[in-house]
Amino acid sequence: MNSDNKSDIDESKHNRKVLVLFAHPAQTRSEVNVPLFADAQAIEHVTAVDLYAEYPDFNIDIEREQQQLVDHDIIIFLYPLYWYSTPSILKEWQDLVLEYGFAYGHEGTALKGKQFLCAISAGGKEEAYQTDGFNHFTIRQLLQPLEQMASITHMTYLAPFALFGSRTAQEEHRISDHRRKWTTLLNKLVKGELNMEKAMNIENLADLCTQSGE
Repeated sequence: MNSDNKSDIDESKHNRKVLVLFAHPAQTRSEVNVPLFADAQAIEHVTAVDLYAEYPDFNIDIEREQQQLVDHDIIIFLYPLYWYSTPSILKEWQDLVLEYGFAYGHEGTALKGKQFLCAISAGGKEEAYQTDGFNHFTIRQLLQPLEQMASITHMTYLAPFALFGSRTAQEEHRISDHRRKWTTLLNKLVKGELNMEKAMNIENLADLCTQSGE
């Protein structure tokens, strides 16, 4: 074995595979999520899937999606927050793909040890997502059904990567900085360099992803 091949093998052992499942039903109006999806597509070891493009009729290929999960180490849902929940295709995906005996239940350990997080945009400002704010709950509280999904499927749940005030983010020139944080996050996940203790307990994962590090 020559040294170049050995280097390739060592690198492949170190790098982790990230699966980004993108769901946005109105992409022509997207100012945040579509650029984040494009950024994810450009990063090595990241597989980015547009669920609405893949399954316009919602006829999800369960075996294909399950294999994608098995083949990756980290699972990310990328979507705009719709009525405190996911766009409908992500719920359909959960209902069909995360089957008993595969993702949970007796012998359902296919996802055990993988990491899961949500990358979301929210139209309201951050102060609206507080117990004394307009929405009465923090973003982590509103995402607790997905946190429980991760728990019951034996995945490690990480804090959401969130952009608040997405309706005005473009005019306020905040999207470029958010995209830099996103690519930083993805690269840290691939390389296994994210501080996992902080990532599990912080309110917003974007706060860990500055260009200067954690």
